[in-house]
Amino acid sequence: MDCKIIDGKAMAAEIRREVAERVASLKQKRIEPCLAVILVGDNPASVSYVTGKQKALAECGMKDVSMRLPQDTSEGELLELISKLNGDNSVHGILVQLPLPPQIDEEKILLAINPEKDVDGFHPVNMGNLLIGKKSFLPCTPHGILVLLERAGVETKGARVAVIGRSNIVGKPVAVLLSRREYNSTVTLCHTGTRDLGAITREADIIVAATGRPKTVTAEMVKDGACVIDVGVNRIPDATKKSGFRLVGDVDFDAVKEKASVITPVPGGVGPMTIAMLMANTLEAASRAPIIE
Repeated sequence: MDCKIIDGKAMAAEIRREVAERVASLKQKRIEPCLAVILVGDNPASVSYVTGKQKALAECGMKDVSMRLPQDTSEGELLELISKLNGDNSVHGILVQLPLPPQIDEEKILLAINPEKDVDGFHPVNMGNLLIGKKSFLPCTPHGILVLLERAGVETKGARVAVIGRSNIVGKPVAVLLSRREYNSTVTLCHTGTRDLGAITREADIIVAATGRPKTVTAEMVKDGACVIDVGVNRIPDATKKSGFRLVGDVDFDAVKEKASVITPVPGGVGPMTIAMLMANTLEAASRAPIIE
């Protein structure tokens, strides 16, 4: 079977071009979309993620007011900064890069961000609106998965979907979104307590794997012609690489692509879409904002 490998990099680049065009249009109305990404400490993975977001902001023509704070920043200092950004009408989006150092309560920080500037989509107000179907900022990875399915021509209406993983960041929101009327899928949310996972995935037209464990989805768990979306990013040892490791997803890619009709690779699949949807959310936040006289 010929399997379509979705090029998430190319799709994300297309979205960034579309965002850049709309940003240029907003600037003519004297609105300059602006995102503040706050990084506390120097976690190498977090630094890499923030750098990627800053590159995307530049590509889209958005204003970047990102801030890097020392590892020993107190919770009070971070809350004070967020309060200042909440009150700054020239800043349309606020994103605090996780994880945070142990002295800072992540939940308290996320709650402090104005929901109208929560372009990551993690504030309980936005999560609640997502659940009841009201307009809200959608979490970037689930949103990216939906756009990826749409642009790849994968039919979701009437499809049976197995979502593996129940995190607040990916599993739960993507399951809720795919069950909305506009996508109209029948969704089974699977997790570590699921009995006979393979029996469920073999019935699925679409599998979304978000477990954080390599080779969670094997070829024998996938029916012929299924669409497989791999959200996982795992480091495994590889002596042939200069870094000593390589990135793999949650799916046994080489084996599963022989059975699937559509599959996302890791890297280069869902990952690039996450940052692209962050740009789209920031654009949306700026579009809603009043013009500053």
